[in-house]
Amino acid sequence: MEPLTEEQLVKLNVNLKKSGLELLDNKRSILVESIKNIVTEMIHEREEVPKVNFSDFISEKLGFHYTYLSNVFTEVKGITIQHYIIINKIERVKELLLYQELSLSEIACRMHYSSTAHLSNQFKKITGLTPSFYRSIANIRRQNLDEL
Repeated sequence: MEPLTEEQLVKLNVNLKKSGLELLDNKRSILVESIKNIVTEMIHEREEVPKVNFSDFISEKLGFHYTYLSNVFTEVKGITIQHYIIINKIERVKELLLYQELSLSEIACRMHYSSTAHLSNQFKKITGLTPSFYRSIANIRRQNLDEL
């Protein structure tokens, strides 16, 4: 197999983008994707968020100093790793609120927030809604679907 020409790489990238994919063609992009995958694993694929510091966890997993990882991530994505983590934590909180199996204080504990108030403030800052209002909207939508 021969390496792709520049024209073939451009064509491949265009076609991948049409399918919602992208070609990771440099080390920085690959590193950013690795960081995103670790954040997803930490927050969405585990029963509980790790109790260790996120920066230490990411740094240890990838074998780079956190400052370097943070700088690369911010340059490529335009947001900090910390903000990306917060957004993902709030998405996970939304899922947990929809399941209605846990109280807000149980969710705060599971997601390692210092308090229910801290979780509520961060939730409102990101979504514009309080967690209880978000849960009530979900209940109304669910009831409407049940009536169909």
